[in-house]
Amino acid sequence: MSEMTNDRRTIPSRRLWLFGLVMTLTVSATGCNVVMLMGYLIGGPPTIEPDFNKQTKKSLVSKGSKAKTVAIVCYADKELKWDNEAVDHELSRYVAYRLTSHKIRVVDPDRIYAWMDEHADWDKPSEIGEALQADYVIYIDLKEFGLYEKDSPNLFRGHSDAIVSVFDVKDEGGHSIYSREIASRYPIESPVSADTLPFENFKKLYLSRLSEEVGRLFYEHSSGDDIQHSALN
Repeated sequence: MSEMTNDRRTIPSRRLWLFGLVMTLTVSATGCNVVMLMGYLIGGPPTIEPDFNKQTKKSLVSKGSKAKTVAIVCYADKELKWDNEAVDHELSRYVAYRLTSHKIRVVDPDRIYAWMDEHADWDKPSEIGEALQADYVIYIDLKEFGLYEKDSPNLFRGHSDAIVSVFDVKDEGGHSIYSREIASRYPIESPVSADTLPFENFKKLYLSRLSEEVGRLFYEHSSGDDIQHSALN
């Protein structure tokens, strides 16, 4: 009973401390900075509108009965896959997870690649979407992918170049309605020694980072998200 009483007594003190902190920071700010500071403290950091939404005036985020279904297809040529055999499948799965966690409905990547294996003569990404009853296809054309710093086999630094396109399956002809190039580097600030962690662990970290860079084209994100990726945590 005494512990509950003590906890209750500390609540006003915590509130007063937080109020004091807000007032102190507010007094030190001026003009529009006050509004920005109060907005940050109350509602959190500002978010950035997805580039896809800005360019197309559409959204992939599920909205009740109007939810759209997305198929994610990653393509990597044979030369790129010599050192990264399953990178196309792996990146598709990571991006699918990323989008799903942000309320975007996606087709199971395993279903997509099973269909592609059975239909090796497919010609356009929209064919895949139509076969799997998707509204859109996110097509990731992976031009470059690596996990080591250039000419430094003892240093990890993920790097990728890709073109991310979106095809409207319902549109006659399944045309591309959006395209964006991505040049990815991780960690941003500097490479890390390959002795610091196992290869597979770093690969997972980088695929997670790359999937986030792709995903942020389609869902809101914080303006400070890149800070945590400047160095390996």
